Amino acid sequence: MNLEHLKSQWNQVLDEVERVNRVAWLAYFDARLARIEGGRLFLDFSDPAKLAGGHDYSKARKPDLRKVLEEAIKSVTGEELEVIDG
Repeated sequence: MNLEHLKSQWNQVLDEVERVNRVAWLAYFDARLARIEGGRLFLDFSDPAKLAGGHDYSKARKPDLRKVLEEAIKSVTGEELEVIDG
């Protein structure tokens, strides 16, 4: 799995997350796919154009929500990735 391939399917992944768990979708819908490295997907939530000073909601992204995202990635792409959000 490479980053460009996942980016091309990201909307489908998010649709699957929303179908399963709307709260998980809210936690991850604005994530930027930063990189894939060693079976891990690194997400970036920094967007200086959105909110001055950033928006760190990492405490709201609980492990059970992360699991929903990981399962949606596997469902859509057939690949297992560990999500690292931060």
